[in-house]
Amino acid sequence: MAALAAQILAVLPQTQCTRCGYPDCAAYAQAIAQGTAGINQCPPGGAQGIEWLSTLTGQPPVALNPAHGAEGPRSVAHIIEDWCIGCTLCLKACPTDAIMGSNKLMHTVIEAFCTGCELCLPVCPVDCIALENVTGTATGWAAWSRPQAELARGRYAFAGYRRQRDQGEHDQRLEQKARTKLADLPHHSQHSDAVLLEKKRAVIEAALNRARAKRAAGHNAG
Repeated sequence: MAALAAQILAVLPQTQCTRCGYPDCAAYAQAIAQGTAGINQCPPGGAQGIEWLSTLTGQPPVALNPAHGAEGPRSVAHIIEDWCIGCTLCLKACPTDAIMGSNKLMHTVIEAFCTGCELCLPVCPVDCIALENVTGTATGWAAWSRPQAELARGRYAFAGYRRQRDQGEHDQRLEQKARTKLADLPHHSQHSDAVLLEKKRAVIEAALNRARAKRAAGHNAG
């Protein structure tokens, strides 16, 4: 099963667009291998992608399921600079870290890294993101290539690692602040009442215990 899922993943376009109904290409590949998803749920792969999946799975080729979208030319996102407010929501939504920028500063899209997933569109509060057709009438795999798919796959993997790392560092900073506060609670609190301080101490200790349990669970899962 794992080997089949890996073979399926290798022929998916790695746009990570979620149009298949799964959170990423790997999840969709796993579902196909398990027989819980059809081979016709990937609009970016189009008819060519369905043929490859048919060969791998032994299922007969079928038309793309319109419930998941239509095969079309590849687009890339473009940010209208005059409208961008620097909210960073699109940065968080982009699966391949194709958008550069920081809080309250104008963002820009690195075209070579954009998969046209469109996930940045719904999160933009000022509608400053537009899509540009970059492949003319070419659609599906005629508008995409294996090297582009491999690049997108690598960037998606690194983006996931980076976000997990950043979250871990953020959690560690918060935990250290809590420990510092707990070590000298009267100094870090506006309350002097002993009962209130004990209640606050209990809350902080409980939070630290949850953080330790979460970290332990993560290590065990890894």
